[in-house]
Amino acid sequence: MTTTRAVRVRNRFEVLRQLYRAPEVSRQEIADASGLSFASVCNLVGELLQLGVAREARFEDSGGGRPRGRVTVNAEHGALVGVDIAETYVHLQLFDLSLGLLASAGSDLHPEDNTPELVVSHVAAALDAALAGTGLDRTQILGAGVSLPGQVQREQGVSVFAPNWGWHDVAFGDLLADALGLVVYLDNPLKASTTAELWFGVGRQHQDFAVITLGTGVGAGLALGGSLYRGSTNSAGEWGHTRLVLDGRVCRCGGNGCVEAYVGAPGILQHVRDRAPDSPLLRPDDQTASMNALAAAADAGDRVALEVLTDTARYLGAGIADLVNLLNPEVVILSGWVTDRIGTLLLPEVRIAVGRHALRRPFEATRIQLCQVPEPVALGAATLALEGFLAGIGAVDARTRAAADLAHLPSVRPSAAPSPS
Repeated sequence: MTTTRAVRVRNRFEVLRQLYRAPEVSRQEIADASGLSFASVCNLVGELLQLGVAREARFEDSGGGRPRGRVTVNAEHGALVGVDIAETYVHLQLFDLSLGLLASAGSDLHPEDNTPELVVSHVAAALDAALAGTGLDRTQILGAGVSLPGQVQREQGVSVFAPNWGWHDVAFGDLLADALGLVVYLDNPLKASTTAELWFGVGRQHQDFAVITLGTGVGAGLALGGSLYRGSTNSAGEWGHTRLVLDGRVCRCGGNGCVEAYVGAPGILQHVRDRAPDSPLLRPDDQTASMNALAAAADAGDRVALEVLTDTARYLGAGIADLVNLLNPEVVILSGWVTDRIGTLLLPEVRIAVGRHALRRPFEATRIQLCQVPEPVALGAATLALEGFLAGIGAVDARTRAAADLAHLPSVRPSAAPSPS
């Protein structure tokens, strides 16, 4: 059930999204763009001004009446943290309140760095490094959005299942909040990258799209009707664990023949082993180096590398075709660290494979492209932290109440948003 408080929080989000739409905006322009009444906008803007989240940018002549104020985000009011945790790295970005980038830090994760405590230590070190050159301290940080691979129960900050680490029901949000001394909003990369696209990418023009994340794990973030789709338990988007091959390869989730087993980084490297068991492209226990070697070899015209990319594109295209037939999206975006390395090489063959397997009408209505948003997971995680902060305003227990309110709210597509600096 949607409460009065939840409606107010949702309207607060909408007003702030309009402030992100342009360098400065009037109250009337916010009302016209959002569909909220002018009185409601004035009330909500007044609230944001009082809190210091927004400020009056300037006043302009209104043609005889009182001067009309133009409002903007108060970038210096505080900072936001976005953390992208993957199986092979931790990447942290520190933003001002306008989502301008202040600093970045991070480190590689090795196979032995797979306990919650070790991962927390990497994040804590990255935050210390990011803060070191900014002059900021932790008291100025409004919240940390953290993307963790696998299934996440965001309201309680629990890693329900991280198959590549063997985690089950780990209270990671509490561990990290205690280590950082910050309010932490936990989610997974599918939700974070889709949020980034909704605010800063294709979501400006399109309401129905899928974000395919290719990394050690594989998934699909979904935006339907202009809103982030979570499903009943925040588990929507586990497309990587749909069946691609009956009785196929064993997947790390315990199943057989999953999409992830063929197009995730370990699956792609298995294609290399199948074709050339002693290939110099394979770097033991180092997925990143192996993927870099594969990309370089394909660029140089290496036969094995090109055949592996063709195999990968065929499997990926068949999986995407299922999404196209099922959801009829306007756009499918390829994202993730594996895409960063081989996406340009894969894309032409992927388009051909999708066209081969998808129904003609939905395929013709779907554009397939690479992600254009820089660092989408960290940026999206920071945006989720901003939403959490706004939802917690006026709550006694900001973390608990923010999570409760967010559970009732879709992430709604803004009409426009600035590119992060």
